[in-house]
Amino acid sequence: MRVISGKYKGKRFSPPKRFPSRPTTDMAKEALFGIIDAKVYFEDLDILDLFSGTGNISLEFLSRGVGKVVGVDSSGISCNFQKKIATELEANNWTILKQDAFHFLAENTRKFDLVFADPPFEFPELEKLTAQVFLSNCLVEDGIFILEHSERVDVSTFQFYKNTRHYGGVSFSFFEPS
Repeated sequence: MRVISGKYKGKRFSPPKRFPSRPTTDMAKEALFGIIDAKVYFEDLDILDLFSGTGNISLEFLSRGVGKVVGVDSSGISCNFQKKIATELEANNWTILKQDAFHFLAENTRKFDLVFADPPFEFPELEKLTAQVFLSNCLVEDGIFILEHSERVDVSTFQFYKNTRHYGGVSFSFFEPS
């Protein structure tokens, strides 16, 4: 995996063999960040990355100069890999938590400008996850929730749904409370 833009542009990181998650492809990631770039100004944003896996998305946000990123993943292997990268990059504004996403959302009191979630493609609780993001009040008033999922999944009936963009087998769906 590589960082595609910003201060860490071109840096490459290789997850260990048999890593428990798959990183978002460069093509999809580049398209996603093109969309986000048109919607927000990155500087000083607070980002929540649920199911953060390799830290691929967190790194792209950090590279673009956001204020803080909180990465949440239930896998110790994933969290240790992200912590290793954070240490190498001296990314002191990147917090990595080994925790279940639903548990985090239930206990969290912080507000985020943008929440990104990339659960496993076979994750059966996408609608529950989306609802929990909004029920937890973790988004600022004009915040954005982005859900990465398989192109075979239709989330257009979920509350606060705005639109979906497809890139190969990957889809990004955007949700906004306003």
